[in-house]
Amino acid sequence: MRIAISALLAVSALLAPIVAMAQSADATGKIADVSTADQTIKLNDGKVYVTPAEFNFEGLEKNVEVVIFYTVVDGKRMINDLEVVQ
Repeated sequence: MRIAISALLAVSALLAPIVAMAQSADATGKIADVSTADQTIKLNDGKVYVTPAEFNFEGLEKNVEVVIFYTVVDGKRMINDLEVVQ
């Protein structure tokens, strides 16, 4: 039993950095460009965020301030959630 617990703790310790890299981050800024064809939103800082396939672009246009919650997957910033700042 002690060996099983030790092995489980060792595996957990090895996987901890991988879990940390997959955590979500956020960015705040004004929209510089919206591309429905490419499924992307570009903020005024130049960073591009990829939207999910079923994304509603309604109300998203240039100079609208947003908060984007995203995860980096294969070097791309994939949007998890987006909020328009009032």
